[in-house]
Amino acid sequence: MALSLLASCSTYHGLFAARPATAAGGPAAATTSASSAAVGQRFALFGFGEGEKTPKADAPTAPPDIDCPGVEIRQGASTFQQSATDNGSAALSLRYQANFIRFARECALRAGNVVMKVGVEGRVILGPAGAAGSLTLPVRLAVVKEGLEPRTIWTKFYMVPVVMPPGQPNVLFTHVDEDVSFPNPSGDDLDKYVVYVGFDPDSAAAEKKKPPPPAPKKPKR
Repeated sequence: MALSLLASCSTYHGLFAARPATAAGGPAAATTSASSAAVGQRFALFGFGEGEKTPKADAPTAPPDIDCPGVEIRQGASTFQQSATDNGSAALSLRYQANFIRFARECALRAGNVVMKVGVEGRVILGPAGAAGSLTLPVRLAVVKEGLEPRTIWTKFYMVPVVMPPGQPNVLFTHVDEDVSFPNPSGDDLDKYVVYVGFDPDSAAAEKKKPPPPAPKKPKR
């Protein structure tokens, strides 16, 4: 855990525009994580029981002719850290570190669009300067068509809330988006689509800089 807490969070630019990086554990591990290898895990993440073999009636189900895009971690976006005021030691000033653990997804074809349900699970670990309380994690999902010139098809930014209970050094967090939607591509182009997940602190900083909405004007008497 100490080595994990010392790991630094890479700053990245051109979010979700380049090819994917190898997730922790090597290419094989990334592929396995992204392809819903453990069906029981996928159902558990989406709120289904470990023993269930079919999703709920209102959940999207992948028809045989839909090749649901896999989920992968974006290069340089697998870890998010927050530190307290620098006290001369980067390790001792660390408040918390967040990492992704696993993903799940389901697909359906509706009115010419591919509709996906994407689930993300991760873990937050408290550092030496951390404390119980509430925090938010900047998470972005993006659907990218890979190729010589990768193209972002769909993307959305989220601030995922997490509560650290007193006396607990780490906690799991989850986020599920049930409305990832994009036009169904022609031919076998859907095979080139990838859903990327990553921490996006740059977008979080931009959100904080946005000016507050103007106050409503008082009606004239």
